[in-house]
Formats: sequence, C-alpha cells, structure tokens
Amino acid sequence: MELKKQYTHIKNITKATCTIDADGVGNEELAFIGGKLAQVVKIIGPEVTLQVFGGTEGIFTDSKTVFLGKSPTLKVGDDLAGRFFNAYGEPIDDGPNPLGKDIEIGGPTINPVRREQPYKLIATGIAGIDLNNTLVAGQKIPFFANADQPYNEVMATVALRAKADKIILGGMGLTNDDYLFFKNLFEEEGVLDKIICFINTTDNPPVERLLIPDMALTAAEYFAVEKNQSVLVLLTDMTLYADALSIVSNRMDQIPSKDSMPGSLYSDLAKIYEKAAQFPDGGSITIIAVTTLSEGDITHAIPDNTGYITEGQLFLRQDSDVGKVIVDPFRSLSRLKQLVIGKKTREDHPQVMNAAIRLFADAANAKTKLENGFDLTEYDSRSLNFAKDYSKNILAVDVNLDTDAMLNETWEYFSEHFKEEELGIKNEFTKKYYKAKVD
Repeated sequence: MELKKQYTHIKNITKATCTIDADGVGNEELAFIGGKLAQVVKIIGPEVTLQVFGGTEGIFTDSKTVFLGKSPTLKVGDDLAGRFFNAYGEPIDDGPNPLGKDIEIGGPTINPVRREQPYKLIATGIAGIDLNNTLVAGQKIPFFANADQPYNEVMATVALRAKADKIILGGMGLTNDDYLFFKNLFEEEGVLDKIICFINTTDNPPVERLLIPDMALTAAEYFAVEKNQSVLVLLTDMTLYADALSIVSNRMDQIPSKDSMPGSLYSDLAKIYEKAAQFPDGGSITIIAVTTLSEGDITHAIPDNTGYITEGQLFLRQDSDVGKVIVDPFRSLSRLKQLVIGKKTREDHPQVMNAAIRLFADAANAKTKLENGFDLTEYDSRSLNFAKDYSKNILAVDVNLDTDAMLNETWEYFSEHFKEEELGIKNEFTKKYYKAKVD
C-alpha cells in the first residue's frame, strides 16, 4: 500500500488557502489539512498552495497536511438519477451511496473532432425561448437576470418541461428555501427519474461552489457519451461561482482584473461552457446557466466574458404593462436557432417569429410616443394592444405551450390586431393561418 505524503509545517495561511513546501504533488490534487478537505490550485517550485473548501479557521501552522494522490472524483452510474448530492458528490437526500465507477471531475473539454453540428431541437415549453430564441441540443447559453427576478423558478420550469433524457441541476449559493423548492417540486411532479442535482447552499462554504459545475458536467458526460442520451445541464448562479473564484484568487494575492475578478475568469468560464456538445452517436450536452446582474449591468466582467463564450443569451425582464416576467425579445438571442426553426418546427415558424418581433417593436415605438405626449395613430393603438396580448399570453415565463400552440396563438393575435398586408408574411402562410378580424 502506497503511503500518502504527509507534512506538518504550513508556511502561510489566509482565510481560504494554505501554502506549504511539498514534492511530487499534482495540480488539482486533493488533500486534508487539519482534517479539512483542500485542493491544490498553484504550484511554484516546491511551494504548493491549496484552497481549503471549509475555510481555514481552526488550522494552524503545525496542522497535518495529507495529500491523497488524486483529484476530486464522482461515482457515475445509473444510480445517480433521482438523487441530490453536495459539492463532493455525497448524497444529501438520506439515500444510499450510489454505485458506479469513479471518474475524475474537471477533465478536458471535448475534442472538436468528436463534435457534430447541432441539429436537434430542445423544447422548453416557454414561448419566449421556443418561439423566438429556439435552443438546439449541444448549445450553451446563459440566462441574464437581475437578482430580484424569479430565475430559479424559471430554471425549475425548464427542468420540468424540457424534452431531454436527463436534467442535471447544479445549484450554487442556493438558500435552503431555494433548495427545498427544487427538491419538493421535482418530487411532487414525479420527474425524479430523469433529474440529478448537485447542491451548494448558503450554509456551505462558498469555495465549495467551484466543484458544482464539474460534478454536474461529469455526470452529464457519462449519460451523453456512454448512454447516448440528451442531457440538459442547468447551472445557477454563475455569478456566485465567479465570486468564489475571486475569493480564492484574492487570498492568493493575485492581481485582480476587471471588477475584482481573477485574470483567469474567461478561461475558467470557458472550461465549463465548452463541455456543451452534440456527439456523433446521438448524445448531447446542452448548458443553460443563470448569470445574475446588478441592475441589468451587462458590462460587468462576468456577463461580459460569458457573452464571448456562449451562443447567445436569454434576458428576463419585468413587463410592467402586463405585470409578468417575460423573456425579453429585444435583448435575447439564440445564435443557433436557424439550424432548427422551420426544419424541426412548423414551416411558418421563421416568418411568424420575425413578424411578431417587428410588430412588438412597433408597439415599443408607440409607447415611446405616448410617454412623450404625442398623438397615437390607429395603427399605434392596435400595435399596443397586440403587444399586451403577446407579452401576457406568449412571452410570459409562466405560459406553458408547445411550439405549434405558440404559433397558432400568435396567428390569433395577428388576425385580431392587424390587416394581412401589415404582417409582411408570405401569402402561402397567411392563406393557411390568417383569419381576418380587422377591417
């Protein structure tokens, strides 16, 4: 039996890290320091810095450090389905330890030659996504939302409605109420057979959040690659993940970059998002990740870097005219939607989507005129009425429709509020779907 390396002298202790002199240690290797789990984050010559997941309180310079000779692992297998785990892959649902094989988490991103161009539709049941910003299996996309918006509820809705074989939730910095909300909802809706959750709550050390995405994506790779399944990974909240990166970086006296974030932020985020892929054998990993904003500021380092990595973005916005949270049609974008709309969905989908957004924009212009005291035209009034119907009954995140129903309902609002020639839609589609209600 190989003896584990042990040391009893710590050179430096911060609130999140310890530094010792050691040899033969690997990057990301696990260790116990004073009985607390830690991980190697930097090696310079003999000097090794470890992040201590539970914080360094109670650790002294003569505390014992024992290196485990391995990186963090997750035991993967079919037993993961329906279970809730902590950041270390340990059950938190009072169930047994899962059976399976140990896989190191945080491995390299997928070789580009193993990727296929995405071609499968991922339906969520939320019209603001499926109608205007259709998602494709293998895509990576963030949800940008202010901290006071119901983004966890939206993620739960996606988990319930999404057409995927497995849904993996990575919750970071959840309140206990948020955790119980997800747990109780999944149990009540009877979807646990396809749900796997890795949870870090506010009661857990913030640094543990750094393990959650890697745990979730290791499980995702098992089901996508070995089982050829369609896997949807939901991560919330990536801002709290980045905050944990900043904690470790600052404690290591690294020079911060923009907004006090570490200089490695882009690569740290890319390492996660680039795990999204469509595989040749049919399996796929799709990533939707919440990034909370401060008063809608997308120039902050976290959303700014995210935008360069992902394939679009989804914005949540409170629509004061209808009193509901909607997926903002102007600020949201799925760069891959052209791969499936009108191909995997009904043929009129691209035309309906474009017409609806244009007419919604006309309503926004009419609202600006009204707010500035200008008279409205008859068309302006109709466009405003359309926008209210469209926002309340189509764009709102609490509306659950399949794509055909979304299209049919949008045609109803077209027919109710506009003349055929005002739509700018091909005749072959207006003849089939438009039923004039406007003189």
